[in-house]
Order: sequence, then C-alpha cells, then structure tokens
Amino acid sequence: MKGGLRWLIVSLVGLATVINYIDRNALAVMWPAVSKDIGADKADYALLVTIFMVAYACGQSLFGKVFDVIGTRMGFAVSILVWSVSIAAHSVVRSLGLLALLRVTLGISEAGNWPGAVKANALWFPPRERALAQGIFNSGAAIGAIVSAPLVALLFELVGWRATFLVVGVLGFLWLLPWLFVYRADPGAHPWLSEAERAHIADRGEAGSKAGWSPNLSQLLKQKQSWAIIVSRFFLDPVWWLFVSWLPIYLSETFGFDVRQIGLFAWVPFVGAMLGSLGGGWLSGALIRRGWKTLSARRFAVTLGGAIMLPALLLTAKAATPLAAVLLIAVILFGFQVAINNIQTLPSDYYGGGAVGTIAGVGGTAAVAGTLVTTWLVPAMTQHGYAPIFVLAAVIVPLGVISLWLLGGRASPVPAPSSDSQ
Repeated sequence: MKGGLRWLIVSLVGLATVINYIDRNALAVMWPAVSKDIGADKADYALLVTIFMVAYACGQSLFGKVFDVIGTRMGFAVSILVWSVSIAAHSVVRSLGLLALLRVTLGISEAGNWPGAVKANALWFPPRERALAQGIFNSGAAIGAIVSAPLVALLFELVGWRATFLVVGVLGFLWLLPWLFVYRADPGAHPWLSEAERAHIADRGEAGSKAGWSPNLSQLLKQKQSWAIIVSRFFLDPVWWLFVSWLPIYLSETFGFDVRQIGLFAWVPFVGAMLGSLGGGWLSGALIRRGWKTLSARRFAVTLGGAIMLPALLLTAKAATPLAAVLLIAVILFGFQVAINNIQTLPSDYYGGGAVGTIAGVGGTAAVAGTLVTTWLVPAMTQHGYAPIFVLAAVIVPLGVISLWLLGGRASPVPAPSSDSQ
C-alpha cells in the first residue's frame, strides 16, 4: 500500500459524491408529492431536468477552470457550500419559478464535483492506480443513488418533503469539516505523507514521463484526443442520466409506484453501478500491471462496458415486471460505470499539469449536451411506454465507443508540440 493518505483523500471525494447524489435525487424521489403541492406536471419536470442540466453543463466548464486556478481544496469548498445552500432552500419553494432558479444554482455548483475529482486523482495517484481511484470516486455516485431513494422516502414519511430538503442540505456542511482539515493541494508537501507514499505518488510512469504539457483550452481543442473524450462522453453519458433523472418517474408511470414503493425499488440498479465503478477501475489497473499500455487498457475497459450495456438496454425495453426492469437496469449501469470510469481518467492520461481540470470540465459539458437531447425526447417518446427511449439509448452506446477508438490516437500520452509549431 505504501501508506494510505491518498486513499483517505479519494474516500472523502467519494463521500462528497454520495452527498451530491442524495441532494440531486431528492426532487425525483419526492416529485409525486412536490408536483401536487406546487401544481406541476410531467412536462414541468422535464423542464426542470433541462434547466438543471444546462446549468450543470455550464458549471462543468466553469469549475474545471476554477479548480485549475484556485486549486482543489478551495474549489471543492466553494462547490459544496453553494450546492448545500441551494438544496436546503428547496424547502421554501412554493412556485415552479423559484424551484427552477434553485435548480440552476444546484446544477452549476454540483458540477464542480467531477473536474475536481479528476484533478485530485491526477495529483494524488500514479497512472496505474488512477482508474481504481476514479472507480472509488464514481462509486460514490452509485452509493448516493442507492441510499438516496430509501433515505429520502423515509425522511419524507417522517417529516414531509420540505423538511427533507433542509435535512439533506446539512450533509454538505458536515463534509466540509474533515475536507478542510485533511486536504492539501501539494501531496509532496503534506505533513502526514510518508516518504514511501510520497515516492509512490511521484512515480508517474509512462504517462507522467511523456505528458508534462499543460495546454490552454484553444490548444486542447486542436488535439483529436481531446475530442475522443468530448465525443465519447456526449454519446455515453445520456445513458446514466436517463436513469438518474427518470427512473422514479418510469417506475411510477409504468408500474404505478408511489413514493414508498419507489424508495423500495429505485436503489437496486445503482448497486450494479457501484460494482461497475470498482470493477472497471480494477480491470484497467490489472491490465496495466500485466504490461498493457495505459491507454490500451482504458480503451479495452470502455469497449467491454459498451458490450454489456447494449443488449441489456434492448432487453429492458421489453421488461414486464418491476423486478426484471430494475435488475436489467443494474446490468446497464454496471456496464456504463466500467466504461465511464475509464473515460474519466483520460484527461490525466493524455495531459499533465494545469490542463486536467479544464479538459475534464469540457468533457462534462459535452456529456450534459448529449443528455439534454434525451431529456427533451423523453416526454414525447414515452407517451405509450418507455421502450422507444431504451432502444434509442442502445443505438448511441456503440457511437460513444467507436468515437474513442477513432479519435483516441496512439496508445500514449499527447506529446507537447515543438516550439516552432506553437
């Protein structure tokens, strides 16, 4: 292990992700009750999802640059402080307009979690461990989705939806205390770090020896490897968000579930997601230890994830029972996390220095852009059932995998251009 401080750091980031997903999923779980009280319908929910995702897209690129400028420690503090205030303020909502405004501030601030995690990962882990570290972080999203449905449903039964928003808002403030105490921007200067772990973190291997270039955004967008990240996330991320945003509504409309029943079933698919996060990270790391080039291992894992998702999506289109549906969706999310966990390590594999947060943020913005397309299509395509939207998701999965192979370039980091070409 060579010390464990880096694993404590990524565990804290994973915990922030758990809180992130509890906060964002609370509205979906309680929507049947919230919509009744404020006089909203399914079309209004689609509008709120769209508003959140547009804000989230802007927040990805915004916070990607913020983390590169002010650092990971304060970047996370700003992000989680704003999103915790935003979700707590949902408790006073009495109109669709105010709810929409709060979804904007929530979306912008929650977006910071992802480029921040990728940057922390690049700083604290050598290449062979990054996918596993990313898997631990991504498993926080799955754990958050697992616990959010039953937790929010329980709180709703006990105190109602307004007080529930207030309670979950407190979680972020509690997280800030250990984060500010433990985290330091420079691993090499951290007083708790052993010499063995410091040397282990500093061993950048193949990626670190070649990827010391820190391009600006304009330079990043001239590299086809950047577009491999951008395009693959544009096509693949809508699969995740389809279930994060719509699973409770799908269960309600397809099987007649109420809030209590949603709480009993909606967590199941995210167990698959958690296992996929850890398994996908372990897989590429194991391949690297066996002598595979870092980026070859990443691409293999992404391809495997896509091969798992596609047939499961087609089968879900015909699922006749809620148990069959949630188990198939668990397989889909397992495959998704195997793939996305490895795609999200690519910024630190391709580039170095101050570019990691920036390209991770741009990739996140592209992911949201793709998600918005499916969000707009869901109400129209699900008037007579959800099968059409599941088939559409199955179609776009291979597009994401193929784009990574076509645009990803050689299985090596992006070299800095020669001085005469800059």
